[in-house]
Amino acid sequence: MSRIGKKLIVMPAGVSAKIENNVLTISGPKGTLTQEIDKNIKTNINGQELSFEVIKNTQDSNAKHGLYRALANNMVVGVSEGFKKTLLIAGVGYKASVSGNKLMLNLGFSHPVEIIIPSDIQVACPSVTEIAVSGIDKQNVGQFASNIKDLRPVEPYHGYGVRYSDQVVIRKVGKTAGKGKK
Repeated sequence: MSRIGKKLIVMPAGVSAKIENNVLTISGPKGTLTQEIDKNIKTNINGQELSFEVIKNTQDSNAKHGLYRALANNMVVGVSEGFKKTLLIAGVGYKASVSGNKLMLNLGFSHPVEIIIPSDIQVACPSVTEIAVSGIDKQNVGQFASNIKDLRPVEPYHGYGVRYSDQVVIRKVGKTAGKGKK
């Protein structure tokens, strides 16, 4: 038995869940999410509580028990509160803006980078060096933020590039040879 899988998920008011044909559907004030559940994992819905149990012990049923509980918990949090990632841009002339369904980035390349924003994700730029990515699906929000971050990874000497707001960049010391030493 998975320790994570044993925990109950208490759904807040306004969030409902239903399961049919091994597909879990969770609806809330921000939207609806669905997840297919393995046939060896049983989903129990008792009022505002959601729990999972293993029907048949297989080699990977313990891992899947915790996996589906964690996915369902992320779905409940997503439809009730949502998820948000904040990215910071550092560099001379580096900036970001949103126009329509496109994110425009100037990251020191010879051309501006345009990224089409998926329909289930909201992107805002509170300032020219800050990008806020939000949505109800944790995986989609994290993947979109990671795709933006991968365009210009942070370099360790000056700290230029795109990073998460809570990411710590370990800076390296530059060259010291030839600076006044004789």
